[in-house]
Amino acid sequence: MFRFIAFAILTCQAQPLRSLKTVPVPQVPGLDEYVRDRGVLVALGKAFFWDMQAGSDGRTACASCHFHAGADHRRQNQIQDPNHPFPANLLLESPVFPLRKIADPTNRNSTVLTDTEMRIGSAGLFRRMFKAITEGEAAERGDEALDAPSFAIGDLHVRRVTARNSPSVLNAVFYERNFWDGRAQRVFNGLSPNGAAPGAWVIRDGRLERQLVGLDNSSLASQATGPILDDTEMSYAGRTWPQLARKIYALGPLAFQTVAGDDSALGPYARIGGRGLRDGISYLSLVQAAFQPKFWEYAGSVDDSGFTQAEQNFPLFWGLALQAYQSTLISNDSPFDRFMEGDQGALTAQQREGMQFFQQQGRCTTCHGGAEFSNAVVGRNNNRAFQRTGVRPAGDDRGSGNGNFKSIGLRNIELTGPYFHNGGQSTLEQVVDFYARGGDFANNNIRAFNASGAQRAALVAFMKSLTDDRVRFERAPFDHPELCLPDGHVETRPGVLLSALLPQFPRASAERWAGIAATGASGNKFPLQTFDELLNGVGNDGSRVNTMTEPCTIPLP
Repeated sequence: MFRFIAFAILTCQAQPLRSLKTVPVPQVPGLDEYVRDRGVLVALGKAFFWDMQAGSDGRTACASCHFHAGADHRRQNQIQDPNHPFPANLLLESPVFPLRKIADPTNRNSTVLTDTEMRIGSAGLFRRMFKAITEGEAAERGDEALDAPSFAIGDLHVRRVTARNSPSVLNAVFYERNFWDGRAQRVFNGLSPNGAAPGAWVIRDGRLERQLVGLDNSSLASQATGPILDDTEMSYAGRTWPQLARKIYALGPLAFQTVAGDDSALGPYARIGGRGLRDGISYLSLVQAAFQPKFWEYAGSVDDSGFTQAEQNFPLFWGLALQAYQSTLISNDSPFDRFMEGDQGALTAQQREGMQFFQQQGRCTTCHGGAEFSNAVVGRNNNRAFQRTGVRPAGDDRGSGNGNFKSIGLRNIELTGPYFHNGGQSTLEQVVDFYARGGDFANNNIRAFNASGAQRAALVAFMKSLTDDRVRFERAPFDHPELCLPDGHVETRPGVLLSALLPQFPRASAERWAGIAATGASGNKFPLQTFDELLNGVGNDGSRVNTMTEPCTIPLP
């Protein structure tokens, strides 16, 4: 009995901080049954992740919500409120934050000045119903559907917005489960984030049959199968996996986007002086090189649907390829890591003071412990993986149940604002104030702490020491192809949208597009912009990267 009590106490203790280099990347048992070339699998996953052709409109990639230190960095048409009307196409500015303002930031019981249930999410697609693909074209055929009044101004629609803030995908391979609510399961079923699945089509003894898929340590693969068919994020409503596969296999990988010749994963495939990958390289050829033949070599139709084995198994390929690529996005060379490895000069005196406060008076390691700065990681069984943080009342968003959300990692947090699942804080200073007052709403799992102004500044300085310069300057493995992003809709005057003048989509409003240049292994000359800098225009002189002010040069379909 005493041994059990001791074990229970230990599992709830804060994990000591250490370098992320000491933590092995979780491996997937049995992966070689499916994969025959892991290097090609990573390249395939990177192409999938950054290719704008994957979205039903031919203009939306996974990276559209995860392009900036693995998170989103747009500022217009990024809000949503599932419970109340909200202003479409709002331009985010510093006075908007924090979303809940109180008279005394140190006392959550002080007078509430303003409050809102709005969330800062990520712009996805216009609301449309899938009709068909046109083989060889990235843009799919669809019908407009009337959207909620808040995603329209007058008779014109804006892009829909997700109901939660986009978390960073960097270091996400360490999580036991992915998404804010953990619905992307640790065991990948080859088809969906968390549902029952009939498995993959496989050739065995010369016969085609179903095989159950159950790959452990594969929450990233589970997660990857969610947004691509979601009718807010990347898909017209009703699109299926085989239909997506048929479109993708007929397109040149990254056909509209430039790829740097020294891209850390795609460089050997890049079309130098042009867009996309070299002639002869297709998504099907990459799938065939990456995966075992028994999952794609059957030439005929699998069933009466007319789709091939390679098309039917596309969710398996998509999930495992994206997981393989994202598993390389590990930021383990921050000043903090170097300090923990023995370089005493890696942290300033202020940052060391902040680290001490983080571990002691602040009790931050209770939920953000270990090398990953998260208790929601593989192999750490405890009751601090998902917590009620007091960001909002539980009834606003139940998360994984009763208002619980994942204890998300803090690495590179300097670059990934706005913060929390609702995006309610724009600066790390606001985040520290939030925790110091014990959250904004009672009945949570946070205890308030007393801290002087100097201690708060030290805590912020310490969190900034968790930024890996390879991320800050987009050096390998954080380099990437070119990307264009919708960043709000054009208004002829305040509150009046400009029509996109699309005959097939007469309700579509015109969009403002921003360009993100391709980077190679050596990265950028200047650092990424922080969210607070975005709101205040810092870096628009060229001293920051991803400022949303560069024009889009991609020939959009």
